[in-house]
Amino acid sequence: MTNLNKRRCYITSVFGKKTDPKELERQGMMMMRKNQPKAAAVLFGQAIKQDPNNRQAHYNRGIALNQIRKYSDAITCFDEALRLDPENVPALNNKAIAMAELGDTDGAKLCYTDAIKFDGRYAPAHFNLGVLLDRIGEHEKAIESLERAIRLDSRKSSTKFYAGIVYGKLGQHEQALKYFRTVHKSEHGHADAEFHEGIELAELGRHEEAQKVYSRLPERHQGNAQLEYAKARSYAAVGEYEMAAERLRVAIKKDSKTVKRWASEEKAFDAMRDDSKYSKIL
Repeated sequence: MTNLNKRRCYITSVFGKKTDPKELERQGMMMMRKNQPKAAAVLFGQAIKQDPNNRQAHYNRGIALNQIRKYSDAITCFDEALRLDPENVPALNNKAIAMAELGDTDGAKLCYTDAIKFDGRYAPAHFNLGVLLDRIGEHEKAIESLERAIRLDSRKSSTKFYAGIVYGKLGQHEQALKYFRTVHKSEHGHADAEFHEGIELAELGRHEEAQKVYSRLPERHQGNAQLEYAKARSYAAVGEYEMAAERLRVAIKKDSKTVKRWASEEKAFDAMRDDSKYSKIL
């Protein structure tokens, strides 16, 4: 046999050989770390073909499919993981996420409840249940779940931030302000937390403080429709109508329909509505 033919035989034997499932999983996890979930899903699928009872590969493939919004396929993967381990709490939690994205609110709530039943200390299930309850308008119940998540994992800034949003919806602005300030302090540069800190100060009638917060936001956020509207509202509330009108004009240029709707319902602008200088803007 010639050297070339020997080389060809060697290449065929290497590429014809099945890759070890553990190696496929390792490569899949590497793709996940590289933010390439589509490639990861293929690798986890190959591992599953070689070992259909590999519950971790089913679970990991479900996570990857969730990230690329193939929620129905993700649910199938999580169901397989749960068939092999009915008390797999992370699988229940992530199956619920996929179900919620598909609009199956009742099914998602049931999955989160089951996850919590099997492990009441699993903070992600409490957090995700809180998010779901908030989305369907059950804000009081949402806060209960979010507060449990915070007690179980107090390091998570995202949970505190979301709790601040829900407290704001409930009109509990002092508590909302407390959470936004906590997040901003722990994650300096968290522009969303700082912006909402200003919003809650305005809701509490502390408009001068709110304006200081808005002015501290990075330059790249200045000119944003929501921020400019918030500035206009606080200027109007303290009687600085020229400044309020200027900020409103900027906000309206960015998002006319939304800003005009907000302004039509805002009491801070009532004194400007009868003034011909501003009535056109409003």
